[in-house]
Amino acid sequence: MNFSIKKQLPILGIALLPSLYLSFIWSELPESVPIHWNLEGEIDNWGSRYILIGLVFLMPILTYILMLVVPKIDPKKRIEAMGGKYDQFKFIVVSFMSILSVFIIYISKNQKLSSPSFILVLVGILFLFMGNYFKVLKPNYFIGIKTPWTLENEEVWKLTHLLAGKMWVIGGIAIVIFSLILPENINFYFFMSITAIISIVPIVYSYIIYKKLKNQNQ
Repeated sequence: MNFSIKKQLPILGIALLPSLYLSFIWSELPESVPIHWNLEGEIDNWGSRYILIGLVFLMPILTYILMLVVPKIDPKKRIEAMGGKYDQFKFIVVSFMSILSVFIIYISKNQKLSSPSFILVLVGILFLFMGNYFKVLKPNYFIGIKTPWTLENEEVWKLTHLLAGKMWVIGGIAIVIFSLILPENINFYFFMSITAIISIVPIVYSYIIYKKLKNQNQ
């Protein structure tokens, strides 16, 4: 996977967008910004606006840097074999982190509009995109449902990610819809339940399908 400055410029621009936005509205930000909400959606903790500087670095910029490094440290170069698919994945993740950062900065300035439900909506959209991506994901050590059984058997990897892809798409859609209509105090529990289901079920399934295929080959 050759590094091309021309190819990286668009995604680098997306990664830097929150920093530019933050610098543009810095003088308009209050000294204290919300850093935590309770289950009722009410702000219950505050911090210095300088926290936002760390946020725009840790979320989009550090994510971008890490995703540049991953192909270099991949021991079997499976990420490189993914070619353009990895670039698409990097674009999706960095874009999500940038959008989320911009939204957090925005609600720090416009605190009357702050609501954790909107953040859950963005996470639901990310799950949806990830689910669509899973079906074309090749075996690797960094992205996907990485269990001992999926990494050992390509057929197990394929079947597990087909199931996981469908579950993440459905889960993402459910999170988006219900985050917009459910009360704040229920949203968190619903989100955590959906996230647990779409994470745990594919792991268990990978073990079951691995044992099934192993027994068939004996």
